[in-house]
Amino acid sequence: MSLSKEFIKSSPQGTVVRSMSEYLSPQVREMKPSGIRRFFDLASSRKDVITLGVGEPDFVTPWHVRDACVAALEAGKTQYTSNAGTIELRGAIGQYLSDGFGVDYDPGKEILVTVGGSEAIDLALRALITPGDEILIPEPSYISYSPITSLSGGVAVGIETFARDSFKLKAESLKAVITPRSKVLVLSYPSNPTGGTMTLEDWLPIAKIVEEHDLIVISDEIYAELTYGSKHVSFAAIPGMKDRTILVSGFSKAFAMTGWRIGYACGHHEIIAAMLKIHQYTVMCASNMAQVAAYEALTNGLEEMQRMMESYNQRRRLVVSGLREIGLECHEPQGAFYAFPSIVSTGLTSEQFAERLVQEHGVAAVPGNVFGLGGEGHLRCSYATSVAQLTEALDRIGTFVNKLKN
Repeated sequence: MSLSKEFIKSSPQGTVVRSMSEYLSPQVREMKPSGIRRFFDLASSRKDVITLGVGEPDFVTPWHVRDACVAALEAGKTQYTSNAGTIELRGAIGQYLSDGFGVDYDPGKEILVTVGGSEAIDLALRALITPGDEILIPEPSYISYSPITSLSGGVAVGIETFARDSFKLKAESLKAVITPRSKVLVLSYPSNPTGGTMTLEDWLPIAKIVEEHDLIVISDEIYAELTYGSKHVSFAAIPGMKDRTILVSGFSKAFAMTGWRIGYACGHHEIIAAMLKIHQYTVMCASNMAQVAAYEALTNGLEEMQRMMESYNQRRRLVVSGLREIGLECHEPQGAFYAFPSIVSTGLTSEQFAERLVQEHGVAAVPGNVFGLGGEGHLRCSYATSVAQLTEALDRIGTFVNKLKN
């Protein structure tokens, strides 16, 4: 009997054979593996796969940012920084948010540098949740919110959004799920996976409900710079919402710095102090060299960021028009770098469509059902790859859809 699968333990009653899984936390045992990862594994079985599944820029971090990191290494900046992050980087983040989004934070006590935006979300939920609290999550959404909620003892409550509304969160939908146990509203606009955005007019009724029901908001704004046609409106900038909002963002998407793992959280000093306590005991601080690179990106990298945004916009138009020409309905994404077409007309489920698409035609995309309510019947296609790859992928998708019709 292999100890990798089962564990033999002596007890007063004799030898007991137990599964190792019995030692795991119930929350971990019940947690499903990432629905995205399974399709990456399928894609790895073919050499000619075009991947539209990765939420990662295909751009390399600009040279001057990498040079700043190299210079930091040569200067021996290999020590811990302040747990909250260097004051230089926190100051640059504060100035950037003030200039770009009209929200002001004190770098000394209202900004925390984290290991990617993902750690900031984890810290915020763990700092806020008392077991049994309900965490309200508009869906389809980024796949991590619900699992982190469960690990923290909270109850994830999905709020379905719809393509007919451009996947915007509607006030009536939010009201319908609120109970006396509701505590936190998690917002993610621009949206992964839908590309949906919210305007000031969209936010005002949401802010009114947040105030009326005394909710705290975690606003994941990692795609804030990636908007097309209208500027991103931060929920924290809505009158009366700054102290109720933990603004989460980072450098991965807009600055092509996914592997550097630098993010940040901004909010009321008491909440940031609570998050900092958890951060101190888990990761200590973000990488010193990566913080130097992030500072360089914020202070000298805005032109490169704009060039990347223009390229994404070109690809967005190509992908949306191409999907529609194939015969797949697709709402116009106004942010992020994802298209979220409907595949209902093919008669296949999201998983069936995605699995056959990668196995038969070598295009990897993510089935919409992994993103929660409202995701079934859709496919997430990232356009953060080259125009040549996108054009070929559209040709293959078109071939597949035509085959299904015939």
